[in-house]
Amino acid sequence: MDDPPAWIAEFTVTPRQFAAHLDAIADSGRTPLTISALADHLAGRAPLPPRPVLLTFDDGFADLPGPTAETLAGRGLAATAYLTTGAIAPGGRSLLPPAPMMTLDQAAGLEDHGMEIGSHTVTHAQLDTLSTGALAVELRSSKAVLEDALGHPVRHLAYPHGYNSAKVRSLSARAGYETATAVRHALSSDRDERYRIARLIVRRTHTVADVQGWLAGRGARIAPYRDSPRTVAWRWYRRGRALVRGPEFAG
Repeated sequence: MDDPPAWIAEFTVTPRQFAAHLDAIADSGRTPLTISALADHLAGRAPLPPRPVLLTFDDGFADLPGPTAETLAGRGLAATAYLTTGAIAPGGRSLLPPAPMMTLDQAAGLEDHGMEIGSHTVTHAQLDTLSTGALAVELRSSKAVLEDALGHPVRHLAYPHGYNSAKVRSLSARAGYETATAVRHALSSDRDERYRIARLIVRRTHTVADVQGWLAGRGARIAPYRDSPRTVAWRWYRRGRALVRGPEFAG
């Protein structure tokens, strides 16, 4: 968007920037793939194509089934969309602040454009601060809603804002997900963990040169690696705050 809501502006690029980033990907010689292709590789079922790259889009904003999907399809770039069902389903409720969102009945059209659909939970809560029961609802309900809308299994999950823990990863597996993506601000690798696959967040300030550097394997650390003491401390702080305030938006 050219003029996004203030709360999401940091993680928004203009249509012109987006096209330039995609051109850099198309010109890089890398092979775009969906999360299922990466899952097959991490599970030892299939090799990756040469020079793979995975493009993911979270939440389900209104541009996704329109200009975003069309721009990707026009360049033949496969991608994965993780949808927050409480923000797009009729009568749903989420913790996402106000923004133009797509609708659930548009999800099948994303698949027609070559995008794979994954779950991004129901409300976009900080999953690592939830009780076991509330966490199970976030994981299972979002999966069921998407499967009903699409008519096939939904195998993949993205943690809102990347927040996860050992319990979150374990319950994600038990809920029937084959992979889950985190953030980690890092490049993934052949040794990455299936239930916290590393991703890089594209921010409004990132340039084409930044994207080209990532495509060349530069400018970010490589997963997997242990959580830093700062990450662990931040998790415990958020858990304590959630005990007082209740579930909070992961953003």
